Amino acid sequence: MRATKGPALHAPGKPSPHHRSTTAPGIVGVGTAVPPASYTQKDVLDTFGITDQRIRSIFLRGAIERRNLTLPPPGPDGRPAAETQSELLRKHTETGLRMGREATERCLKDIGAALADIRYLCCVTSTGFLTPGFSALLIKDLGIEQSCQRLDVVGMGCNAGLNALNAVSGWAAGHPGELALMVCIEACSAAYVFDGTLRSSVVNSLFGDGSAAVAVRAPGRGREQRSPAPALLRFSSHIISEAVDAMRYDWDESHGKFSFYLDPEVPYVVGANVETAVQRLLEGTGLRTGDIAHWVVHSGGKKVIDSIRVNLGLSRHDVRHTTGVLRDHGNLSSGSFLFSYERLRDERAAVPGDFGVLMTMGPGSTIETALVGW
Repeated sequence: MRATKGPALHAPGKPSPHHRSTTAPGIVGVGTAVPPASYTQKDVLDTFGITDQRIRSIFLRGAIERRNLTLPPPGPDGRPAAETQSELLRKHTETGLRMGREATERCLKDIGAALADIRYLCCVTSTGFLTPGFSALLIKDLGIEQSCQRLDVVGMGCNAGLNALNAVSGWAAGHPGELALMVCIEACSAAYVFDGTLRSSVVNSLFGDGSAAVAVRAPGRGREQRSPAPALLRFSSHIISEAVDAMRYDWDESHGKFSFYLDPEVPYVVGANVETAVQRLLEGTGLRTGDIAHWVVHSGGKKVIDSIRVNLGLSRHDVRHTTGVLRDHGNLSSGSFLFSYERLRDERAAVPGDFGVLMTMGPGSTIETALVGW
């Protein structure tokens, strides 16, 4: 449903469409990257020799067709070898840096910008820990100006992309005309534990490797936002403290490595709170859920997406980009919503006057939202 043009869009204190397009920081470009190896769900099951029908069912009924992964080399038995935590961390760094470089270059090409134009670089990851972080490594690897300011957001999980975008938008608003980049880098293949349990199988069936870069800029003097770049109008958080342990990445002593855990109740926790999260975002704007023309939602999994759709009264068409990313790549953690946004942008469905909601969910448990306007 398109945004209405009536008085509700011009509530007291609400910026006019012209003000939105010329002063607020906007998403001016995007670029994504995945590893070259793509596997169907059946490929993964066969590669690891998984015959347990319960596990096979988890893989094959999750609405995921393919994922890009960085699997370990085969061991003596022909199956992928078990990796130590140090090997997983090395994979995280090497795979992440390759993907981050490619996503950054594609994002800059998208807007016709050069590396020298980047004034602020924020890197997001939850699939490994390294110091110095990806921001410093990318600056060195790509030859970005040494005066570039930087930020690393580490360990926040799938919701972190919007948390970081909030910070990037704030920097851009304070530096009109200057280019800020956020790069989400998630080598989820470096966060797997293969032990044949149902707990690990749910995680192993869901996540894929990917990186997404987004360029943000507030217009400088005499410069208007490039159309049809959406303006970042406001951000909102909804933390579900009673479900703090529902999604976590912590140390598994029995395996000697970090292991990700998803509570089976996550879809219901998210669904029960998503309406409140959206209402909080729209409070004071004069907008209602029905006024939102475009929904860019994190591809958290089939049950999560269905729960959001039902509780917000959205159609399958409303979440088509999210389900498409889930189908083709799985859950890409913090950068998932940018893969969905790229598809919306390429579709050219948004027109001036439209409003959209960006939404991510993750550990905390947290639902992050942002309101954008074209």
